[in-house]
Amino acid sequence: MEITKENRKWLDSMGLSHPIVIAGPCSAETEEQVLKTAHLLKDTDTNVFRAGIWKPRTRPGGFEGVGGIGLPWLQRVREETGMKITTEVGNANHVELALKADIDILWIGARTTVNPFAVQEIADALKGVDKPVLVKNPVNPDLALWLGGVERFQANGISQLGVIHRGFSAYNTGHYRNKPKWHIAIELKKEFPDLPLILDPSHICGRRDTILDVSQTALDLNFDGFMIETHIDPDNAWSDAAQQITPAQLHKITQDLKIRQKSSSKESFQSKLNLYRKELDLIDGNIIDILSDRMTVAENIGKLKHQENVAILQSGRWSDILSSMIAVGESKGLSREFVEEVFKAIHVESINIQHNVK
Repeated sequence: MEITKENRKWLDSMGLSHPIVIAGPCSAETEEQVLKTAHLLKDTDTNVFRAGIWKPRTRPGGFEGVGGIGLPWLQRVREETGMKITTEVGNANHVELALKADIDILWIGARTTVNPFAVQEIADALKGVDKPVLVKNPVNPDLALWLGGVERFQANGISQLGVIHRGFSAYNTGHYRNKPKWHIAIELKKEFPDLPLILDPSHICGRRDTILDVSQTALDLNFDGFMIETHIDPDNAWSDAAQQITPAQLHKITQDLKIRQKSSSKESFQSKLNLYRKELDLIDGNIIDILSDRMTVAENIGKLKHQENVAILQSGRWSDILSSMIAVGESKGLSREFVEEVFKAIHVESINIQHNVK
């Protein structure tokens, strides 16, 4: 995939003095709710108003959105506030209705991104219509699948593109609703620096009190902006109430966020930075040496188990090791999620090495 500055013209042409802010309710519930929220957002840093018209639900019976009747409400938002409007589309019929309503920006949800057939259907429905399309990461942590979604639109002549990082589902997510797994977003940004990368802290956090901290992390990683669920009465929202904030809270968050400089020309800064980086390089080398030594021990254990016909996986010991390492890590200021991710990766490699012992 070739991504150039042409693919981000929809964002650059806005001429914003701050990262883009896309805000609005999880779901469009009533015309009054939509318009009241929009008029309050007009006086914040919000550039694009979002609202879910069709809502995919894991299980049937929940609120699945008002459907096409809500599209004129979004049109009124644009007419009365001047903000651009965006909504999620999940199939070709959604696309047809959204295009008739002249929705400015479309986004593809995580449950859709995970299905290449559905993404292709939407891309085919948009062929020849060069509106900006933002692709949320798939539910599972698969960078290739995420980029594959973008490629399907690009292949159909849609040049205005972007991606939304909303975190990844997992069995144990800690204090997140969806784990951010920042390294995946960093890898994407490294490979495609001109592809706009937008954070959805609402779905990562699952609760409103951590949105500021997660958003600041994204700014520190040079994300291009945010999509934040904002509702006039969050506690009584028809969907995802716990993660929505009021327009006033959004304004406070955007005021509190700190935009970092990409670098500093001060000689003292560069000198100290180079020293710290050399120190990191030495430590990273030591980590590789230690990991290599650990895997040698794991191989020896594998040989012993093979000789005695003992099962490779010892679930009880693994559980004890993980609990112990998490406790040690937390005592040294490391987050539970970080320690868990590291030792799970080490454990998987150890199992693979023992499995390959002959």
